[in-house]
Amino acid sequence: MITALHIENFALIEKLSMDFSSGFSIITGETGAGKSILLGALGLALGNRADLSSLKNKEEKCIIEAEFNISDYNLQSFFEANDLDYEHQTIVRREILPSGKSRAFINDSPVNLQELQELGNRLIDIHSQHQTGELSEERFQFAIIDAIANNTSLLDQYGAALKAYKQRQSDLAQAVQQRNDALKEQDYNRFLLDELVAANLQPNQQAALEAEASKLGNVEIIRENLEKALALAHDDRFGFLLQLKEFRAALQKIGPFSADYQDLAHRADSALIELIDIGHDLQRAADTLSGDPAQLEIVNAQLQVLYGLQKKHQVNDVESLLAIRDDLEQKVVSVTDLEMRIETLEKEIASDENNLDALAEKIHDNRRMAVPLLTSQMVETLSMLGMPNARFHVEITPSTQYFLHGKDQLQFLFSANKGSDFGLLKKVASGGELSRIMLAVKSILAQYASLPTIVFDEIDSGVSGEIANKMAEIMKGMSATMQVFAITHLPQVAAKGDAHYKVFKTVQNGTTHSELTLLTGEERVIEIAQMLSGAAVSDSAINHARALLN
Repeated sequence: MITALHIENFALIEKLSMDFSSGFSIITGETGAGKSILLGALGLALGNRADLSSLKNKEEKCIIEAEFNISDYNLQSFFEANDLDYEHQTIVRREILPSGKSRAFINDSPVNLQELQELGNRLIDIHSQHQTGELSEERFQFAIIDAIANNTSLLDQYGAALKAYKQRQSDLAQAVQQRNDALKEQDYNRFLLDELVAANLQPNQQAALEAEASKLGNVEIIRENLEKALALAHDDRFGFLLQLKEFRAALQKIGPFSADYQDLAHRADSALIELIDIGHDLQRAADTLSGDPAQLEIVNAQLQVLYGLQKKHQVNDVESLLAIRDDLEQKVVSVTDLEMRIETLEKEIASDENNLDALAEKIHDNRRMAVPLLTSQMVETLSMLGMPNARFHVEITPSTQYFLHGKDQLQFLFSANKGSDFGLLKKVASGGELSRIMLAVKSILAQYASLPTIVFDEIDSGVSGEIANKMAEIMKGMSATMQVFAITHLPQVAAKGDAHYKVFKTVQNGTTHSELTLLTGEERVIEIAQMLSGAAVSDSAINHARALLN
């Protein structure tokens, strides 16, 4: 439950701090005094969106801090899941900076709005007048019936299974599309692959073929220059090998006189050995050189295949063709892999459907058993609220579809008068009836849900007299198991509270402020008397107020 609220620089509130107790608390005040501001501040603390218009002083930050006692509500798992420190007295804080940015904290740990909202949804239910429309929403109707049916755990299992099922359906659709696309290209890809495989591509193949083609195409020029080089090396009179031998012999003769000369002689000897070896290689090359027009034709044909493939695939080398060949192999093989993946996914989806069907059936059976309990309690509570002829009917229709809440479709039907046919709740119930129906629903949910706190914002609008008194008794009864706040204009409701807070405006230094105070003793008598008779309080109003309080 909420134990304290601190507000700074928000709307008409400069600074406000208030402690709250358990039980049934009343908040009253004139229209425009700032009751909605309090709810707005509390909503911000629990994760509602904020903007700069919330700041009273646009140059200072706004701070809203709410303290909750959560020791009895099994929220440790939320804190563990979000890596937050758990404290029995948990503090949530929201700051809105003059720049427009906002920050949120849970027990001084920074959190995002989603985490703050998730915790807020587990702490407080703020019910305003316009939210009676939720009664017509299927989501809210399922929340009512499932709370009574104790379907929370089953719905968690169903939700996780449905998420996995939808993901597998998405994966299957993607795999089928990939397979269909692959099949369309299969024949062409196979043709391209066979063409590349037939080329027997090898790394560095092109350079080797181009070198061989160059050699075979220039045999005469090569032979001529080989013979010329051999003649220069071996001529009996002017061959450089003969002269180099004489050059080496001259250096060897002076070698003994100096280490430098000896080194030169060794270098000349090495050069001679290398040139002699080159000469032998030249001779072997000349001996083995021969023209082979047939081989040249084969090499040129291989090169033309390579050049044609490169042009076709818009690349410049064999390595790129090899990469394309590997990619085509993957595409051709992937069709088989996709078929296997599709088969696996189809089996998994069939298993998912069996699991979902079993869970949905259990959820459906629990709902069926909960319907009589809900309708009887609704009729009994509405009779107390001045609707003795009200009848309530819940239709649960099984479906073949998987919805977020199971496989059921739900309709809440209502009849306010004896002899009237049932009709959809949103079509046949008036605004005042919807308010009383919502209170009945909330009072029933309070018996099954573990929500710590509920705030009713003028849920008693449009009713008076004994009906208002009954509504107050119901809210008072709810406060036995949860903390209840009621913002009201009705003295019958205000008198039932365990604690009574008043919102009022003051003017200080020409500036309007909203403030909140806890009324005690005679202050509370005067406030209820004013609610009965207006600003001019009469003795009879005072006596009436005392009677209501007693």
